[in-house]
Amino acid sequence: MKETLLDNKPTRLFLVLAGFFVANALIAEMIGVKLFQLETALGLMKADFTLLGQEHLSFVLSVGVLPWPIVFIMTDVINDYFGVRGVRFLTLLTTALITFLFGVLYLAIHMPPEQGWWLGSSAAQGVPDMQAAFHSIFGQGMNIIVGSLTAFLIGQLVDAFVFRRIKRATGDRRIWLRATGSTLISQLIDSVVVTYVAFWIFKDMSFAMATALVLTAYAYKFIVAVLSTPLIYVVHAGIERYLGKERAHALRGSALVGNA
Repeated sequence: MKETLLDNKPTRLFLVLAGFFVANALIAEMIGVKLFQLETALGLMKADFTLLGQEHLSFVLSVGVLPWPIVFIMTDVINDYFGVRGVRFLTLLTTALITFLFGVLYLAIHMPPEQGWWLGSSAAQGVPDMQAAFHSIFGQGMNIIVGSLTAFLIGQLVDAFVFRRIKRATGDRRIWLRATGSTLISQLIDSVVVTYVAFWIFKDMSFAMATALVLTAYAYKFIVAVLSTPLIYVVHAGIERYLGKERAHALRGSALVGNA
């Protein structure tokens, strides 16, 4: 019986990894408008510190950071098995899909709302105007959209490049170094780009305040990246079990020598 595209295990693997990559990136963009207090979520006392002359800082983060560890892991695993071309393809595809998402949301927000039941349907839950609520949740400012898209695109491409350079230097060994190392570098760039573009350039936030926000956000991402390292090994073990060690090793080897 002739093997079809979906009968090919590496192809199915790429589709699964790509699905998680794209889905979590889209989810992060959708929910990113909400902020949360990290210390409260961990049951700790709220921090109150001064950094670069900015007083009363704490760890206030977008809930969009919650799905990003999965994106980190998928980026590194895809790079390991399908090379820079695989990551680059998915990064450009996801950027296009996020742009499309914001375009659809813009149209949805500006469609004339039904003026009867729907507009006040959640008044009992404290939402007297559903159109205003819909606009507030999904109508992220252009500064956030531009900053987020720019940071995602640059961060992912840098991650793929650094990952490949480390892998070329270490071979198939030291998964933790290429995975965590590339993530730490790319997320520093991501934090810098999204904050400076969205707030310093577009919203006239002071440079010191923007830098302080970069450092607090990156501190969180640094810790999460390090703590997520064991999950890379779990995913690799699952893939080797699915493909078989010989086929998995061959796929990683072809990804390393393939065209960038």
